[in-house]
Amino acid sequence: MRACAMATKWPFSRRSPVAELGAQALLAVSVQTADFDVAALQRNLLAGAQAEGAVACFTGYVRAANVGQPVSVMELEHYPGMTESSIVNILEQACGRWPLLAASVVHRVGRLRAGDQIVWVGVASAHREAAFSACEFIMDYLKNEAPFWKREEGPQGSHWVEARAEDSARAARWDGDPSA
Repeated sequence: MRACAMATKWPFSRRSPVAELGAQALLAVSVQTADFDVAALQRNLLAGAQAEGAVACFTGYVRAANVGQPVSVMELEHYPGMTESSIVNILEQACGRWPLLAASVVHRVGRLRAGDQIVWVGVASAHREAAFSACEFIMDYLKNEAPFWKREEGPQGSHWVEARAEDSARAARWDGDPSA
């Protein structure tokens, strides 16, 4: 686990007492082929200091169809080292915007079948607004900034998945002043 300094400016409410003490958020990133246990990941996210007032999590799954075409397998590739570094950078950006106690990302690679878990994002904070916003920010940036390459297979053959304009637009809404 890594640590990063927590946000000093937060638009939703007063900073948490933990942020006032200059605590650092714990960050964890795993890029792996193995499936993951969502309940265990959430338990690991909690620091045990009882400062957590909120935990927000997101679990993404391989869809059985994309753009109206059946998908039986999605193969994900990444650039080891670069991908993890990119995700840590995203988590550090989230720490700079919101007073987080912990943030974690697990992203699978390799051959995944429709219905398999593909990504988990978890965020702990003293307040729900920060947890929800940071979780959404992290997921939006993962879709656009983390170097993953996806190839879908189905009855129509296989093809590489192109970046979607909608995903770029979602990430772009976070640009600029984080308190806006």
